[in-house]
Amino acid sequence: MPSILYLHGFLSSPESTKARVTKQWVASHYPSWQYYCPQLSSYPQAASQALTEFYQSIDEPPYVIGSSLGGFWAAWCVEQFGGKAVLVNPAVAPHTRFQHFVGQPLKSYYSEDTYTLREKDLSVLAECDFVQHTNPEAYWVMLQSGDETLDYRMALKRYQASNILLEEGGSHSFDGYEAHLPAIMDFFSKT
Repeated sequence: MPSILYLHGFLSSPESTKARVTKQWVASHYPSWQYYCPQLSSYPQAASQALTEFYQSIDEPPYVIGSSLGGFWAAWCVEQFGGKAVLVNPAVAPHTRFQHFVGQPLKSYYSEDTYTLREKDLSVLAECDFVQHTNPEAYWVMLQSGDETLDYRMALKRYQASNILLEEGGSHSFDGYEAHLPAIMDFFSKT
């Protein structure tokens, strides 16, 4: 049975708007598909371990949708385990972007959970960062130039050999995301 794995961003959760919209849309339009959206730790070692355990528990790789840091993890999953992924305003080289978070208490957007990143967390992110992708066609990268959190040009450069949708304006949340779900499923259905 086909499945979708949705990976949320840094300090986010399965309660994020895109995660909930995706879950409801898949249930309505693809009711026979499994939908997974684990609560990923903001600690990269724990996140990579949880994803590895998830992949070991299933028979075939799911189609992955990842937003922001979830896009980084989605690419990591495809490189580690195979499959295809849609990356929505994905984080690129997060170990370089998160330097200013080291040692600061960070609170989850959807719970009272707090995290304090350490230098070793950045090292884990660096180890998990695939600069070269083995199969660029396995990715569809959705970017909006108005992303106020991440520089979309970094993803444009990193994934230049992949399928790319670049919309002018928008935001880090990717305005109008739900309207793209049919095209996302079309991308997944192409062999």
